[in-house]
Amino acid sequence: MRTIWAIAGAAGLVVSLVACGSPSEQASSDGSADGDSTTVTVGATPVPQAQILEFVRDELAADAGLDLEIVEFTDYNQPNTALTEGELDANYFQHKPFLEEYLDGNPEADLSYVGNVHLEAFGLYSEELEKVSGLEEGDKVAVPNDGSNMGRALKLLEDQDLITLEDGAGDTASKKDIAENPRDLQITPVEAAQLPRSLPDVDAAVINGNFALEASIPAEANTLAQENTEDNPYANGLVVPASDTDAPAVTELNELLHSDEVKDYMQEQWDGVVIPLGGEN
Repeated sequence: MRTIWAIAGAAGLVVSLVACGSPSEQASSDGSADGDSTTVTVGATPVPQAQILEFVRDELAADAGLDLEIVEFTDYNQPNTALTEGELDANYFQHKPFLEEYLDGNPEADLSYVGNVHLEAFGLYSEELEKVSGLEEGDKVAVPNDGSNMGRALKLLEDQDLITLEDGAGDTASKKDIAENPRDLQITPVEAAQLPRSLPDVDAAVINGNFALEASIPAEANTLAQENTEDNPYANGLVVPASDTDAPAVTELNELLHSDEVKDYMQEQWDGVVIPLGGEN
């Protein structure tokens, strides 16, 4: 596995993990290890997840008996593998449908979704067009290429009356599930992390919230449409090995991610784009 370590060197982190063990191995009944802080290594995409974790680390973790180490990943392909192989104690970058898709394709992985933390507005953006109605016959529209996010993107296009999906297409709809495409749009799957970079080469792109924020897309491009946030199944949350779901350190970290301080931070930093949620999943 080619893991990209953006904050710390892989060798140093592996040594740290071997020395410290998992949260369930470390933590005593009060959530600390022998009276000291419990080290929890969390993988995350840079924006907003790593920034949220940095706020927790800098403002809240020490008082809760946690030593939070953050490892940044630049795409969606590696954090679950790193967690499965024991290089992380948790990750925070994905929604539940994405995790379920990963587990279907990797039956050896035993990972558990702890609970919803936030929702990122999933948008259709363009550098040139100002309205959805500006999309013309044959225009190019880029969408994420992974199953769960492609289905989400196609649903957004359907909600804007650009396409119609087959009945029962479900959350993992793909291009073959498009029943009607009256404008003959050229829908092109692109690796999610590359979508902001692809925007100048297409007429519009459906971009995941974290990658859009990282590239300042909402501020610099035109937002043609955003998905409905009510009863939205694509909230992001903390994921851990199933054996650590009830570990005191995991419980403590999850509680910090749902604290009023973190909710206020999200609202101040990304008002209306990153929406704090309760812990239900």
